[in-house]
Amino acid sequence: MRNIDVYFLTLASLCLVLSVSLGLGMGFAQDFSLGHLHSHLNLVGWASTALFGLTYRAYPVLAESRLAKAHFLISAPSGLMFPAGIYVLIVHGQPVPAVVAAIVWLVGTALFCISLVRLAVEKSRG
Repeated sequence: MRNIDVYFLTLASLCLVLSVSLGLGMGFAQDFSLGHLHSHLNLVGWASTALFGLTYRAYPVLAESRLAKAHFLISAPSGLMFPAGIYVLIVHGQPVPAVVAAIVWLVGTALFCISLVRLAVEKSRG
């Protein structure tokens, strides 16, 4: 998928801005009840998504595969839905959105893993 690295990195930077803003808001209010949301925005939204983008940048052959497109189409929305689901869980006590988004996120990460394993097998064959 053309420019998938830039798409993932753009999404990651958006999540970073949201996370930092949330962290500042929690600090100013001295209310850290959304700490889990802040953490997941950092881990899922910023760190994982940025690493996906950097990996696709480092291995362009991965970005050209159909799995890359599927990975982005699954991981990008679920990377945003997962923290949103955590918000719904914390504020409204409803776990279903977080659980569903986490399962979809797992599917996306599995596709990424499959892509890397396929690349490793191809490289080992010469």
